[in-house]
Amino acid sequence: MKRNVLLFAACTLLLGACQNDPKADQAKTGDAMTASASKGASYNADLKQSMVTWTGTKPTGQHEGSMMLKSGAVTVDKDAVTGGKFDIDIASIKTMDKDTNGSYKLMGHLQSPDFFDVAKFPTASFEITSVKAGVDTTGLIMKDANYTIMGNLTLKGVTKGISFPAKVAITDASVTTDANFNIDRTNWGLSYGNDESLKDHFIRPIVNIGLHIVANK
Repeated sequence: MKRNVLLFAACTLLLGACQNDPKADQAKTGDAMTASASKGASYNADLKQSMVTWTGTKPTGQHEGSMMLKSGAVTVDKDAVTGGKFDIDIASIKTMDKDTNGSYKLMGHLQSPDFFDVAKFPTASFEITSVKAGVDTTGLIMKDANYTIMGNLTLKGVTKGISFPAKVAITDASVTTDANFNIDRTNWGLSYGNDESLKDHFIRPIVNIGLHIVANK
């Protein structure tokens, strides 16, 4: 009996170790920033190809999902991104869990006031304030990132300035942006389950965000 208890404890510790925060660059977060006036040609977001993904973790596992863009555009001048804004349809949130019934319940919970409160805040947004060529390579995880994007992320009515590395490809016809970074959800008032005393019910504050944005001229 004692051996079984020790084995269970070891497995629990191992599982917890496997479900740490997703390995990604941490976005720098601070006060909202002022967006400079952008100039250039406008590229409209391809709503079918563009997607926002997310991963949340807890000691006993993780959940992954996606959200779609509602609208968006990028401004480009002389092969440089000068601005842009994207609206995210929070109501489109989906989970990729294999447990269909559990996935359905999770979507309902994420849409509730405990998390995004979709009825009151159906849309989130990200506004680019500036884009800098190059990245800080110190400890960089996204090795193919070639730009640093700075902007204001609004979730649940709270706006914070963030910056993160991204891979941006610009052509005459399109702009494609890929990024993968972590944010602390509590900075936007998403604090549900953020108490380690909850043990197996504890939900880590760090959430991974993946961006794949395609915009066409």
